[in-house]
Amino acid sequence: MAVKAILGRKIGMSQIFTEEGIAVPVTVIEAGPCPVVQVKTPERDGYSAVQIGYGELPEGKVNRPLRGHFRRSGVAPQRYLREVRVEGDNLPAVGEEIRVDVFSEGETVDVIGTSKGKGFAGVVKRYGFNRGPMSHGSMYHRRVGSLGATDPQRVFKGRRMPGRMGHERVTILNLRVMKVDPERNLLLVRGSVPGPNGSLVYVRKSVRARK
Repeated sequence: MAVKAILGRKIGMSQIFTEEGIAVPVTVIEAGPCPVVQVKTPERDGYSAVQIGYGELPEGKVNRPLRGHFRRSGVAPQRYLREVRVEGDNLPAVGEEIRVDVFSEGETVDVIGTSKGKGFAGVVKRYGFNRGPMSHGSMYHRRVGSLGATDPQRVFKGRRMPGRMGHERVTILNLRVMKVDPERNLLLVRGSVPGPNGSLVYVRKSVRARK
């Protein structure tokens, strides 16, 4: 199949043992099944892509435009929709399911998710700034410090300052697939992936070769 991508849910971290007895940390992802909701072709849309869904919903929980979109494709309403660019002519049909067995053991994948939100944070926690003296009376412990030049009389764009930390789109490249379990729709990848347990993740074939 031309589509080498799938949506899933992060279950949590565990470990498995190789044949040599080495413990390998893995993240367990419940991936798919993801029905194909729409197929885009170069003749009609100018490019090749498929729209996949994940997480079945009752029909009453989607708005009317999306309800019609799902009815036209003959697919049950889905909580998440993502578009995947594809190459070649081997496009899946609408309604066909993409399952975890599109990946194989030993393959490298990229995992995209939303990192854990950490709320409002200062520059020491957010960017690793050095702190000031901690002695009594210093009055300067974990503050930002100088904000730059005095001549333009303004703060330059991009200045690192306190603000919201985390809850950002994060891509982890070249994670190795350690195990594929099609019966339980599980994908075990080596290492950690962004986001809390239960959050949505997007797994795709690696776009950058491992060195």
